[in-house]
Amino acid sequence: MLTEVTATRYITPLREGGSLPGLVEADDLGTYVLKFTGAGQGRKTLVAEVVCGELARRLGLRVPRLVTVDLDPVLGLAEPDQEVQQLLKSSGGTNLGMRFLSGALGFDPLAFEVGPEEAGRIVWFDALVNNVDRSWRNPNLLRWRGELWLIDHGATMIWHHNWPGADASAARPYDASDHALRSSAPDLASAAADLAPRITEDLL
Repeated sequence: MLTEVTATRYITPLREGGSLPGLVEADDLGTYVLKFTGAGQGRKTLVAEVVCGELARRLGLRVPRLVTVDLDPVLGLAEPDQEVQQLLKSSGGTNLGMRFLSGALGFDPLAFEVGPEEAGRIVWFDALVNNVDRSWRNPNLLRWRGELWLIDHGATMIWHHNWPGADASAARPYDASDHALRSSAPDLASAAADLAPRITEDLL
């Protein structure tokens, strides 16, 4: 179960990506990137965020802490952007929050070196959950305090948007040709040997 917090202050929209998340402070004194239930991608995107984010964490990958955030839309009344206002109004109640990593930098393969072992573990995980959104154009990786962190798993488990086609989707080989870590020579054999035995019913 995710920890439940209550938003106490709406800070600003984050104009990155299509879901238009916001930055909020909560009653646990934490700051979170808030992903709204009223966003156009729908609630299944948030389900994928939770399932795959927590799975990655249990496999030893770094993912910012996830919480559920209770939002009162009145917190955003001072927001001048009408699109954001509407998003806040349609997202009252429970939403998903991800710990804000203050000072984190977006991943740049030309600036940050990633070893084959770590790259292999991330690519293997992305193949497992069919992540179509960790390309060099949009890595969804952050460099924070010298370590690599995985974010934004809403574009994983795409089969759960169409369950009748789930078996066919799962059987298709994962295409890593555009992956953000392809140039890091990911060691997939080592990753598979370490991570595959951990995928058990108890873990899931």
